[in-house]
Amino acid sequence: MDHKAEIAIIGGSGLYSMPGFEAHAEVTLKTPFGPPSDAYMVGTLEGREVAFLARHARGHRISPSELNFRANIYGMKMLGVERIISLSAVGSLKEEHKPLDFVIPDQFFDRTRGRVSTFFGNGVVAHIGFADPVCPQVAPLAHKSAQELAVPSKLGGTYLCMEGPAFSTRAESNVYRSWGMDVIGMTNLQEAKLAREAEICYTTIAMVTDYDCWHEEHDAVTVEQIIDNLMKNAANACKLVGHLVARLPKERTCKCGSALKHALITDRATIPHSVKKELRLLLGKYLGD
Repeated sequence: MDHKAEIAIIGGSGLYSMPGFEAHAEVTLKTPFGPPSDAYMVGTLEGREVAFLARHARGHRISPSELNFRANIYGMKMLGVERIISLSAVGSLKEEHKPLDFVIPDQFFDRTRGRVSTFFGNGVVAHIGFADPVCPQVAPLAHKSAQELAVPSKLGGTYLCMEGPAFSTRAESNVYRSWGMDVIGMTNLQEAKLAREAEICYTTIAMVTDYDCWHEEHDAVTVEQIIDNLMKNAANACKLVGHLVARLPKERTCKCGSALKHALITDRATIPHSVKKELRLLLGKYLGD
């Protein structure tokens, strides 16, 4: 691999490029799981080697249910990425999370249906720990960066991942609120699970564009207002990410980088050769080859 990166940025709706990011190459990768959403833009940001991926492809051409999450994360592993900063537009399920606020969740709740969210199967079984699904080293630094930039931000909370592409019914939205959920989106749960399996640190910066349909003022919100908020959020996210990338320590002190150490259940001798080859990037250090 000619091009490498230590940090990856996944851009959500309305965020397809990063000011201050100096692109050196557009890298198109083939993975055992098919093609990623788009080419990876590899370059430097704040003096760090960074890869940027447009989650829904440039031009926003891939719906949440169509995303090849495995290819997206595996491609980052191929580039040598150790940390992922995921930017995502979300709806708010609590009055306290206002449009233009950022939430850095520490939990996820899955309401998707049938999405593939593991690299394993086909003769190999691994059970990662996922009680705390975001990186405990990166998330607080993201919140601190937001504070230093005066971007309204909350550290902690639950991101409910729904299937989409339609938004919630009012009944669903009110149920999610009764469960204590904080924000709602359509993409980050699968990214977080696969990043953990790939032993990559993962943190979500959830950018609130609007209140979900539960809110009494929901019907007064126009698409134009939501798009305007999305663009304002993107500008704040660009500043925050640059600030965060510059302050990330070189060394990881979390346990994300050894998530598979005790997760592999299958007898190594029974793992099919084809699967070993396919997953060597993930399992090689544990299989001794």
